Amino acid sequence: MRIELPAHSDGVNVSLAELLHYRQQAVRWLPPALSIWSQLSGQHASRQKGRGMNFSEVRPYQPGDDIRAIDWRVTARTGKAHTKLFTEEREQPVMLMIDLSTSMKFGSQLMLKSVQASHFASLLSWLAVNQQDRIGAVIYNGVRLRECKPTARQQGPLRLIHTLMEAHEEMLATDSQPDASADFHSALRHLHHLCPKGSDIVIVSDFYALKAEDKRRLSQLRQHNRIQFVRVFDPLEQGQTDYRGHELVADNRQTAWLDFSAKKTRDGLAKQYQEQQGFIADMARSLAIPMHSISAAIPLLKQLGTSSMKAKH
Repeated sequence: MRIELPAHSDGVNVSLAELLHYRQQAVRWLPPALSIWSQLSGQHASRQKGRGMNFSEVRPYQPGDDIRAIDWRVTARTGKAHTKLFTEEREQPVMLMIDLSTSMKFGSQLMLKSVQASHFASLLSWLAVNQQDRIGAVIYNGVRLRECKPTARQQGPLRLIHTLMEAHEEMLATDSQPDASADFHSALRHLHHLCPKGSDIVIVSDFYALKAEDKRRLSQLRQHNRIQFVRVFDPLEQGQTDYRGHELVADNRQTAWLDFSAKKTRDGLAKQYQEQQGFIADMARSLAIPMHSISAAIPLLKQLGTSSMKAKH
């Protein structure tokens, strides 16, 4: 069965129309709908913190106050009933770190991993502003690092989309060696300086550049923020392909001809993927960071189960 590309997408480039398409889709994951994270986690309960209440002040109890909000310590000390007042959390920053580097310029079936990452970033940005949150981002493509400071309302997603398109086009046009000042590690450091405390951080990448030394920076970010990993992968990286010929393949280090008709070749790719996956999962687990996966071979909305959600809501 042939899977069709998402609306307005060619699978290689990133256009304004295809990213704006997710504006109307974001409403599907607004409360009380299912969380986008529970969809990615196979319908399990989301670990993302919901919007809550911040303590404001204590004042004398008034008729009609909720007795569950009585501050018993102040009441006992003063001899008169006092009530705690709370204010709702508003405009919680959502910060994205989006990987559009060389390893993301790959796709064997439907679209490049970088295109799928852009689709997911667009969906999250519209979802954030629909919940009255600010959206910001750090985007790197191996050539240069770009930032979008947290911005509310439609200006946030629109600025993010413009920056994504610019960074993606530059990545496609560049065949030179990656710039070390625009890699995963530099982006993580920049995110740490740009990110307001109390942010929801979502890192969208294939995580091939993640190193053991990044754990310290992630741990620092984790102290005052909530972090989610979203790994974008392609089935060929897992050794899954119907192709049975020879093909010239390359990464950042070497170029080689691979025989995909040989089971040994496909098993070797799968083993390499599992080792990398294990490293990422172990680090995420040690830092209590939820990790999700998105395939570049299936349209994003199909992976999020919109058809089943239409039947429920």
